[in-house]
Amino acid sequence: MVGLKEELLKSIWHAFTALDLDRSGKVSKSQLKASGAVLSHNLCTVLNVPHDPVALEEHFRDDDEGPVSNQGYMPYLNKFILEKVQGNFDKVEFNRMCWTLCAKKNLPKSPSLLSDEDAFKVWVIFNFLSEDKYPLIIVPEEIEYLLKKLTEAMGAGWQQEQFDHYKIALNTRREGLSAWELIHLIGSGQFSKGMDQQTVSMAVNEVFNELILDVLKQGYMLKKGHKRKNWTERWFVLKPNIISYYVSEDLKDKKGDIILDGNCCVEALPDKDGKKCLFLIKCLDKSFEISASDKKKKQEWIQAIQTTVSLLRAGSPPPHKEARQKRKELRQKLLAEQEEMERQMKELQMANEDKQKELETVRKQLEAAAARAAEEEKKRLQTQVELQDRFSLELEREKMVRQKMEEQVAQKSSELEQYLQRVCELEEMYKQLQEALEDEKQARQDEETVRKLQARLLEEESAKRAELEKWHLEQQQTIQMTEAEKQELENQRMIKEQALQVAMQQLEQLELERKEALEQYEEVKKKLEMAASNTKSWKDKVAHHEGLIRLIEPGSKNPHLITNWGPAAFTEAELEQRQKSWKGKKAASE
Repeated sequence: MVGLKEELLKSIWHAFTALDLDRSGKVSKSQLKASGAVLSHNLCTVLNVPHDPVALEEHFRDDDEGPVSNQGYMPYLNKFILEKVQGNFDKVEFNRMCWTLCAKKNLPKSPSLLSDEDAFKVWVIFNFLSEDKYPLIIVPEEIEYLLKKLTEAMGAGWQQEQFDHYKIALNTRREGLSAWELIHLIGSGQFSKGMDQQTVSMAVNEVFNELILDVLKQGYMLKKGHKRKNWTERWFVLKPNIISYYVSEDLKDKKGDIILDGNCCVEALPDKDGKKCLFLIKCLDKSFEISASDKKKKQEWIQAIQTTVSLLRAGSPPPHKEARQKRKELRQKLLAEQEEMERQMKELQMANEDKQKELETVRKQLEAAAARAAEEEKKRLQTQVELQDRFSLELEREKMVRQKMEEQVAQKSSELEQYLQRVCELEEMYKQLQEALEDEKQARQDEETVRKLQARLLEEESAKRAELEKWHLEQQQTIQMTEAEKQELENQRMIKEQALQVAMQQLEQLELERKEALEQYEEVKKKLEMAASNTKSWKDKVAHHEGLIRLIEPGSKNPHLITNWGPAAFTEAELEQRQKSWKGKKAASE
């Protein structure tokens, strides 16, 4: 997401710097607010980000404490627009919007081999290859890379000597070119002599497709259908993770996609069904049979697809993006080495200047000594003859001093040579120290890897120990629950035994009551038998006394109950009530 933000910032920088400036060369508050509103609305539209005019108005308020004076437009851009970008937008449309805002003011008016569309594509390529610092420039190494790609696409030969002269002239003036200077350079035809506008346009389009649209390969081939099994010519476009095929190369009518991942593979097929140069693309859900125009195209497509699948498996970026990153890292490394070399050369130069100062001091001392010797010699010549011997001795002494000084000069020269040799030894020791630091860095990385592995093993051991403790705790809880259930069953059994004992006691009590009721029944039965015998004897007496014949007399119209002794003295309802009373007493006695 950081790389996407940097790419967006480059295009937005061109659009923002195209705003109208006041006389002092700065954007006024009112201009910044108005232009920022227009630019922000257009950015939100093409980037599919919801536009918040309230936040824009709040950010660019006119009070002294507002962020207009010390923060400007970039904080608003980062917070309210770029932080919300999800990547679901058309990059070409976004670049075209920024190009529209800045091209009219900056595009060169001189005659050019580039059309407006080609200039737009060169501008987008510039944003891709330029350095990540502002104002944006493209360094000579990237200019050489782009011009080589264009020359190769045009089928022309690369003029290295011509570019070397141009590079030398460029380095004497500046570090690189701006986007508009690059457009002028390509449009001037300086490195595409003999090529017409159409050839240059096709070359720019090819490089644009490769570097910006990530088109690794494209061309016409035949594809076998999955349902009708017929062969149809399609325009295939290979990108880092997908192969799209269209009806024609204008890319207007898209017919389908072949999604590539690390599990895909491609293999050559023998000729069959009258089709030649066949190969098969195998994916997880389906396979695709393709027929190239010739063996060379077949091999190129197989190699390109295999390379793409290998990059997907390794998680590597597309080749041109990886190459750009490597070139940038190499430039940074060379720049660091150059700065270090300049620092060392500066130190050596300072040391040499110190030595030159020492030598100059010695030379002046020698000149002063020679002057003094000449003066002394003149004085000796002017003195008397008797002092001639003394003067000769002094002259010899001065000669010895001069010889000693010359020996000192020779010694200082020898020390200077030894110092320079020591500097060379220190440079060699510095290279060895760098190698030792690289070895130490690798050892620390290996140690960090082992430490991470040990930490992961300790985490796994802790997790297993926690799992075992959890199992042990669950087992103890299960044992406790089993003991509790056992105790509850024991309590229920005791309660049931107590209830059984109570029921047995009640049963024994009922047995005693039944026996008592049976005895009472026997007594009542005996009494009934005695009453029956008494009644029979009494009935005999009455029959004997009154006689067996009675006269028939008119009676009641209602039916009467008849007993052994004649009409009953009670009704049928009273008889039923007495029967119920007898049955109740009998049941109670039993």
